[in-house]
Parts: sequence; structure tokens; C-alpha cells
Amino acid sequence: MSPVISHKSGDLVTIDYMELITNIKEMQAFSYSAKRLGKSIAFVPTMGSLHDGHTSLLKKGRELGDMLVMSIFINPVQFGPGEDFTSYPKDIKRDLALADANKVDCIFNPAADEMYPEGFQTFIEIERLSSHLCGLSRPGHFRGVATVVMKLFNIVKPDIVIFGEKDFQQTAIIKRMIIDFNMDIDIVSMPIVREEDGLAMSSRNSYLNKEERMAARCLYTAITRGRDIFNKGVKDAAVILKEVKHIIESEPLSVTEYIKICDTDTLEDLDTIEDRALLALSVKIGKTRLIDNCILQVNQEANKRGF
Repeated sequence: MSPVISHKSGDLVTIDYMELITNIKEMQAFSYSAKRLGKSIAFVPTMGSLHDGHTSLLKKGRELGDMLVMSIFINPVQFGPGEDFTSYPKDIKRDLALADANKVDCIFNPAADEMYPEGFQTFIEIERLSSHLCGLSRPGHFRGVATVVMKLFNIVKPDIVIFGEKDFQQTAIIKRMIIDFNMDIDIVSMPIVREEDGLAMSSRNSYLNKEERMAARCLYTAITRGRDIFNKGVKDAAVILKEVKHIIESEPLSVTEYIKICDTDTLEDLDTIEDRALLALSVKIGKTRLIDNCILQVNQEANKRGF
């Protein structure tokens, strides 16, 4: 049963059955109180600008935990120079309404100086997993991701945390961190949620103009082609990658950052797919960086996941 707590701040709408917390100590007190009552906490970390992909995570969290907590925090330390930290999409009113509709018990929405006070100097780095895929072009990104997630875990005290498979590398890094630090947290990953034309849902999709939005369909077309080639029995990564790259490079508005077939555990490049592999790509359409992936797996049902 959600706590019946109303909140109103400035021109924010009043939300019933949900608490909005901006202070770390208050968030910890909320979680300690839930634990004392024997309640499990399911946690969905977000940067806001919620879409149906986030909704799928919230629904799963509602199923798995007695209490559902969501964070909204645009984490400055995971953005590099020239990236979109200041322009990252924000719509707190809509986010609060969606959270309430999905029966979130508590939203943690701290300010940057609450999370990183003056003198902050401790960071988490997951070395090998961060050196592949997005880590190649975004040095320091996953250092920032791991650090903020560790902080959020220590503040929210979750039993279960839910991530989306679109950010496959991020989820792999958090899984590794949980294992390496012997954290008593279960991690659940949820399939990619897509638009009707296949584009993976992302808060950054809002950056795309009409022409760019049409061009962005090439990502889904490309990974679908890669999956189809694999399903026909091709195990040579170079053959699959050639076809995928051709589709991406045939789109005039696209600029390829990476297209890789790699091991699902280590993220190291593969030459041959024995049983299971990750096909992952990062492509810029205009100024917007988009990522997508799919699992190539001999088991056909598993291979359809996220499509």
C-alpha cells in the first residue's frame, strides 16, 4: 500500500500516494523506515524525461517490490566536454504524473550539489568493461555512471534494481560492480521498448527533427538485417558487420561511431559467433547520438527479445 503523502512545491502539481524527496538523509530515512516494516524496495534510476521504456521498468518494479522508488537525476559527472548536459530534455511535471500513474511510492530528485558537495573526490571505475563500445568515444562516462549508481544504491538501499537493455553496456557494468562489491542487490534487465517503426525509445529522440527522425530508422533496419543473416546460419562476424554497416552508411545523415559484434559478458570483439553475441551500434543522426543493440543467439525465441 503506497503511503498517502501529498507534495506541492512551487508550481508543481500535487501528487497523492507518492513522496517527492530531494534530500539524501530524508531518502535514507524513507528507506530505513520501509526496511523496519519488512518491506522490499524496487528501484528504477532515471534521468527523467520519461517514456514508455521507463514505464516498462516501473511496471516491473511494481511487480517485484513492496515499495517502488524512482530517481530523477541528470548526473553531471557522466557527461563529457561538449555533450548535452545543459540541454538534456527535462519535463518534471510530466515525469511526476507518469510516476504517479505507475504507482511509484517515492521519487528521489536531488540537486547536483546535494549529490556532489564541495570537496567530493571519490569515484568508481570498472576497468575492462568500460574500455569497449561507448567507452571508446566517451572517456570517463562510465566512471560517472558507476559512481552515481553506487551513491544511489547507498542512499535508496534497494533490494532490486531495474535497468533497460538498450543501455546494455551500462547494465553489464552495474552488474559487475554489484558482484565485485558483494552488494546484496538483485538486478533485473528489461527488453528494449521500440516505437512503431522500430526506433528504440530514448529521451534523446526528442532532439531529432522530422528528416532526422526518418533517417534514424536505419538503426533498426540494420540490426534487423544483422539478426536475419545470423538466423540464416552465418556465424562470421565480419560478414554480418559488412551488411549492417552498408545499411547505416547508405543513410546520408548518419555518422557511425561504432558497429560491433562482441561477447555478451566481456564486451570484447568476436570474429565468430559460437552461440551468443551482442550486436551493438552507436550512430549519430545529425547531432543526436543514438545507440541500439540486439542479442544474436541460436535459441530463436531468445533472439527475438527486444524486437
